[in-house]
Amino acid sequence: MKKIGLTGGIGSGKTTVARELETDGRVIVDADQIAREIVEPGQPALEELARAFGEDILDEDGALNRAELARRAFADDAHTELLDSITHPRIREEVESRFRELERAGAEAVIFDMPLLVENGFDKEMDLVVVVDADVETRVARLVEHRGMDEDDARARIRQQSGDEERRAAADIVVDNNGDREHLESEIAAARARIEAL
Repeated sequence: MKKIGLTGGIGSGKTTVARELETDGRVIVDADQIAREIVEPGQPALEELARAFGEDILDEDGALNRAELARRAFADDAHTELLDSITHPRIREEVESRFRELERAGAEAVIFDMPLLVENGFDKEMDLVVVVDADVETRVARLVEHRGMDEDDARARIRQQSGDEERRAAADIVVDNNGDREHLESEIAAARARIEAL
């Protein structure tokens, strides 16, 4: 089974590219979805996060208040590392379990949609790495306009991720998403051709 890693900084348009590649019948393993699942009520990671960051990161129903956790976890490097130490091992375990299931089911190729692919060393386990790239100001504008983020929060989130140079250095394919939709479509078409040639 071929593993194609797909990554990009927050606001780069990675999710849009993932949707386009999924239409070709490839299986997507979405790390963000897994990250949401491991912090659902009743999951050990949620209990550990509440102990580490305070019970008031939970709402009245016991579900995670993501905005409050983000405010605390991205306040400085030490808190971000604490968050990562709780969530990343559980994400990795679930990702590897899904890869095994897909391989047993006979999947030929999987797109691993992972924002922190490079930071977590998953890029070294992939047959091909696709990086969706956009400059910081473009990403900030998208996060403010489309996700309703405060500009300072958007910039803080971008700073917490690895640098663009590190991601590009790990890439087999760079999808440039600094232009319009037509430009992005041509970039995706070129990436799709490389993936199909694997």
